[in-house]
This record gives sequence, C-alpha cells and structure tokens, in this order.
Amino acid sequence: DFILEHYSQDSSEYEDEIADLMDLRQACRTPSRDEAGIDMLISYFLQLGYVENRFFPPTRHIGVLFTWYDSFTGVPVCQQNLLLEKASILFNIGALYTQIGTRCNRQTQAGLENAVDAFQKAAGVLSYLKETFTHTPSYDMSPAMLNVLVKMMLAQARECVFEQIGLSGIRNEFFTLAKMTQEVAKVGEVYMLVNTAMNQEPVKENIPYSWSKLAQIKSDHYKALAHYFIATILCDHELQPGDDEDEQEKALSQLYDRVPEGLVLLAVLKDGAQRKQLGKAHLRKAVVYHEEALRVCGLCKKLRNIEVLQEVLTAAHKRSLLKYAQQETEDDFLSLMQAPDILSKTEHKIETIAPQFSKVKVKDFFHKLGPLTVFSAKQRWTAPRTICLHPEAGELGFSLKGGSPVQIYCLDPVCPAAAAGLKEGDYIVSVGGVDCKWLGVNEVLEKLKSVGKQPVELEVISCQDTAASLHSKSATYSMGMQKTYSLICLAMDEDKIDQTKKAPLKLPFLSWGTKNRQKAASTLCLPSAVAGSSQIKKKLSPFTLLNTESSLY
Repeated sequence: DFILEHYSQDSSEYEDEIADLMDLRQACRTPSRDEAGIDMLISYFLQLGYVENRFFPPTRHIGVLFTWYDSFTGVPVCQQNLLLEKASILFNIGALYTQIGTRCNRQTQAGLENAVDAFQKAAGVLSYLKETFTHTPSYDMSPAMLNVLVKMMLAQARECVFEQIGLSGIRNEFFTLAKMTQEVAKVGEVYMLVNTAMNQEPVKENIPYSWSKLAQIKSDHYKALAHYFIATILCDHELQPGDDEDEQEKALSQLYDRVPEGLVLLAVLKDGAQRKQLGKAHLRKAVVYHEEALRVCGLCKKLRNIEVLQEVLTAAHKRSLLKYAQQETEDDFLSLMQAPDILSKTEHKIETIAPQFSKVKVKDFFHKLGPLTVFSAKQRWTAPRTICLHPEAGELGFSLKGGSPVQIYCLDPVCPAAAAGLKEGDYIVSVGGVDCKWLGVNEVLEKLKSVGKQPVELEVISCQDTAASLHSKSATYSMGMQKTYSLICLAMDEDKIDQTKKAPLKLPFLSWGTKNRQKAASTLCLPSAVAGSSQIKKKLSPFTLLNTESSLY
C-alpha cells in the first residue's frame, strides 16, 4: 500500500520482494549457531536499513507494530519504530556469538582461539548497540545492562586466553610459574569486576542469580590458583648456586603490589624457612578462596547440578590442601604472616571487536524502486507525468545532468517539450516505456537518440519541497543513526495550519496476494490483527554456559 501511495507504482509487481523480506525475517527467528547464522542476521539488519529509508518516513508512523520480548524480564515491548527491530537483531547477533563461543572445543588450540574471537565479537556487537541505540525501551538493551554483558563477554575471552596458555601443560619452573601467577590473577580480577557490576543498581534486580554467583565463584577460583602458583614457586624452587638471584628477586617483586613490612624478598629467596613460611601463607589464602568458591556454589541449585563445575572446584581445593600438608608443621604457630595481594598482569590484550557489517554483501530487495538518493520515504514528488517528445531536426530542447536518475537541465522554455509540460529539474524515470531510474546521462541520451525523429514518450517526476512538512516530534541522533522519538513537540502556529486539509490516510504497510501470504506469513503485528494471533519473536540469551542447547530467548 505504501508503494502505491508514496511511489505511485503498481504494488503487485513487488509481491515477491515483500515475500522475500518476510522469509528472511522468519528465518532470523531460528538462526543456525554458526557463522552462517551470524551472516543471515547481519543481512537482515542491513536490509532493515534499506527498508527504513524506503518505507518509514520521518514525518509520520505508518502503523506497523514491532513486538519483542525482553530476554531477562519477559516483558513484551511493542513500538511503531523500526529502530526497536534493528536493535533487537543486533542484540541477537551478540547473543549468537556467545553461543558460538560456548560451543567451541576448548580442548584444542584452534577451538580456544575461536572461542576468544567469538566472545570478543559478542562484546563488540553489544558495545556497538549500547553506543548507537541510546534510547531503547527494552530493559535488556539498557546501557547499564549492556555494560554488564560487555564485561561478561570480555571476562570469558580472558578466561579462554588463560586456558590457551596452559593447554599444553604448565611447567613447574620459577619464571613460568611467575608468569602464570599474574595471568590467572588477571582472570580473577576481571570476574570480580563482572560480579561487582552485576550487583549494582539498576541491573541487580534482573540479573539471573546463577550468573552473579558463577562470576563470584570464578573470581574466587582463579584468585586461589594465583596464590597456589606463587606458593609452588616458594616451596618447590629453592635458590640453587647457579641461579640468578637478581632475576628471581625481580620476578618475585613484580608479583606483589606491596611487600609486608620487615620482609626482604632477596632474604626470603635465600632463607629456606622464610620461603616456606611465605609459601604456606599463600597456600592458606588459596584454601580460603577455594572454600569460599565451594560455599557459594552450594548456595545455587542450578550451579550445584553442574557436575563438571563441582569436580573442578573440589579437585583444586584438594590440591591446595595436599600442598599445604606436605610442608613441615612445627613452625605453624610462627606462621601468622598474611599473604600479600598478588598484582595481576597480562601479556595478552583482550578488547572488543567491532561488528564487520561490510563483510556481508546484500542487495536492496526493493532495488526496482530506484536510487535511494531520490526514491526514499523522506522525499516527496509528483505522480509520474507522460511527456510526448517530437524531436525536430535532432534537437531535444534540453540537456541532461546528474547521476541516476537523470535530471532535465537547461530546458528551452519555447521548445515543444516545455510546451508538453516538461519542467527544469524533472527526473526522467522511463523512456519509451523502459525503466531508466538507474541509467546515467549517456545511457538515457543513447535511448533518446535511438528513436531518431520518431515521437517518444517520457515519464518524469518533479520533486516537491519537503521543508514545509515539519515533524511534530524531535528525534535524537547518535553515531549517525536515528533514535526513538522524544516527547518534545515543535511549536506550530494554529493560524498557519490549513484546517480544510485532511490528514492522509494511513494505509496498512503490508498487502500482497494470497499466494505470497502463504509463502511468507508476517510476524508483524498489524493494526487490524487479532490480538494474540501473531507469532512473537524471542531473544537469544546472551549467557549460555548453563544451557547451550536451549531454544532462543
């Protein structure tokens, strides 16, 4: 209906294009959990850019309702705003990347690399969503929630990097263990930041309990590993005659933010008793963190039922207890030393990877309508007029300029074409019944010259001034993309409003034949639809560790 009303074209010629758009939209509800699924979601997102320019004028709503469900609260969000659709698709692209990341085989180097890449891309898409769509009505796409999700994705990427380093085994060697101590301390630190963010208002109320507890467990677990590694350095690697004392002292000093008062690291390295005392202090700290991780895990029923999580936490706890038991115990009551905090450090940079929309090539389904620079929803023009040309002595009486479509230029006001109704600045849309919206100046001239002195019919349109058509609401822009409308109204003088002018009828957007309705049922809630009859999309859950085989939410 909009094609007929706005573009003055026979809408029946676009039934296949509308059906293709609906087919793509339906397919986006159940994408495959791989790169093909990502590409399909991106292709739909890019098509929405074309659709927005073609069919959603900035001056009015056309009556199409988009309905999505919040992935955390389950509350439906329904708006006559295509930006909700675009933002929701972006959210699902990020969520799909997290599912790809959790499905990677993390027992192989290639699998871990793919997991790191997927989590970084998920963070990039969600970060892009936060920066671009700043007024989304859905809670799960609020800046505060997206900020938490980005931190969570980067923390999982950081964890996979640590797994990469230790995939082939961790050598029980002084400098190797020193490096691993700081790497694993970094993992514990980022999960601590995630847990802190999850427990802040306003996201605290709707973050799943199992998510925040799992972030806390991982923070405690990796902090415990850091203390275990440094304890192994102190207990298993006594200074030998051939060792470089200065290098070991330097490496050890870099592990601490501050050294306990009265403790000289070089003296600790040389004195076996002091080494053991400091090592046991770190082991006690490791045991405390392990026990806290197990305690928190026991608080959550969902986490208690994950056997592999229980096995990992229990095995790490037992290993630290065994290491502590192997040390001599006669000096226990002298070992009141508190293990100093470990300084985290990493040689591996983890950052968001911005979405690469350009890698997916799409063609505008409604390409036949003409170049977007002219044939868009925000442009207004007259209905096509037919001008019959009778070239005299090979002269047309006008020149052509511009790209596609071409414009009438330097029109002779006394030529037959002008007398027939041709105007300066008119766009030529067809020559002799052949569409030429996408043709350039030379191609249109060739068509005109090819008819010789025979009469030829041109179809032309004239652009109308759109400045008078002011929007009644202001819009917010960010990163070059339009946002949801605010409620600030533009002042308009009532005496300037033509009271006799009737408001244009808002026709339904989608209207096509029975054949194509069966081919691609729309999930759009049309104004005339019966409540509850339309199928509703659900979002992907962005954190799928707990159930990677679940359906999309």
